Amino acid sequence: MAWIGMVLVAVVAVEHIYILILEMGMWTSPRARKIFGTTEKFAEESKALAANQGLYNGFLAAGLIWGLVHPASAFGHQLQIFFLACVLTAAAYGGATAKRSILVTQGLPALLALAAVLFL
Repeated sequence: MAWIGMVLVAVVAVEHIYILILEMGMWTSPRARKIFGTTEKFAEESKALAANQGLYNGFLAAGLIWGLVHPASAFGHQLQIFFLACVLTAAAYGGATAKRSILVTQGLPALLALAAVLFL
């Protein structure tokens, strides 16, 4: 059953790689503006800030992948728990301050992955 946790952790990692791509490379595109609910002007003015956010999402993905590389070890398990907790914290903050839907789109997958890692 540990494979369920690994699959869910991988899903969260891929989601954060996608967010990295959106924020670092596609921030001013119509697709990213629609997803994040920004105007063309705001997107252009906030490009550097979005790229910084994207970098942090990349670090979250890297940490989760790092944990997946060591799945059978206590170290890998701890990495997965730590980085999933980081994602949950970021989702809670983003949901409270930016867009409530972040709780579902980022928080729920991380919560399910964390539950699977801890209990399966």
